[in-house]
Amino acid sequence: MLLTSYEFLGFLAVLLVLYYLVPRGFQWKLLLAASYLFYFVAGPLFPLYILVTTATTYLVSCRIEGIGRRQSVYLKENKGSLSKEEKKAYKQKNKTAQWRWMLACLLFNLGILAVVKYGNFAISNINGLVQALGGRGEFGLLGIIVPMGISFYTFQSMGYLIDVYRGVVPAERNFFRLALFVSFFPQLIQGPISRFGDLSQTLFSEHPFEGKTLCLGLQRVLWGYFKKLVISDRFGLVVSGVYGNYQDHGSLDIVIATLCYAVQLYTDFSGCMDIVLGASRLFGIRLPENFDAPFFSRTVQEFWQRWHISLGEWFKDY
Repeated sequence: MLLTSYEFLGFLAVLLVLYYLVPRGFQWKLLLAASYLFYFVAGPLFPLYILVTTATTYLVSCRIEGIGRRQSVYLKENKGSLSKEEKKAYKQKNKTAQWRWMLACLLFNLGILAVVKYGNFAISNINGLVQALGGRGEFGLLGIIVPMGISFYTFQSMGYLIDVYRGVVPAERNFFRLALFVSFFPQLIQGPISRFGDLSQTLFSEHPFEGKTLCLGLQRVLWGYFKKLVISDRFGLVVSGVYGNYQDHGSLDIVIATLCYAVQLYTDFSGCMDIVLGASRLFGIRLPENFDAPFFSRTVQEFWQRWHISLGEWFKDY
């Protein structure tokens, strides 16, 4: 279901009406059901992938926090009988256990991402190498369809797990609340990658109907559609026209097409991000900004700090 499709607009409109009609305590539950429906429509097996990631993240995060809780109780009960060295050894033992649980979950879920998204790419390169060396054998490609948004929800859930390990946020004991954090439908397609501590402040809150919130959300959505459909798609015609038949164009045309491609790429990505942020705002939910006027950057480093901000911060922090 593309962000620019009529199906998405219809889905969003129906959900928005239901969201403000149901009792406020059921709003986040409605979003959870809608998110899984959204994912099911994209691919009947896709919810299984995101459910596996959510379940493993939930179990391991609770396990990590449980180890820490038992440590606190044990140290409190044996405060006077343990030496400093014994306390240190006990804490180190528990820290190692927490680290191993976290590492196992990270390897499992990032392994799924690697196999599903890059397995066929790796096999194709291996086959090419074998053929280049004169071999005749060929490995068969994996019959796997890449689930929508698997990179975004994997990074987001693993960031949450690391935050629990570091003690930044407590483990969420309600499985369904964590499931919504991982699967919230507007950000499944193109991000942004959210932090649990930030997103949970509005994701699970009760939101009364407010005209101002609706107007701000609609303005952001419409601005995103303008950037995507009016600017990006029009510049895309220039780019495809020149690049698709470059031998018939001069160097000036190619330079202009290259500049147009930069505008096309930015307005396509940031336009879709505006739609995502605006759609979330319609429900009273705030997602992090992902672009900050990157073309006004003074250095290459500053450019990448302003482009796909949530992904850059994820790699920097985790």
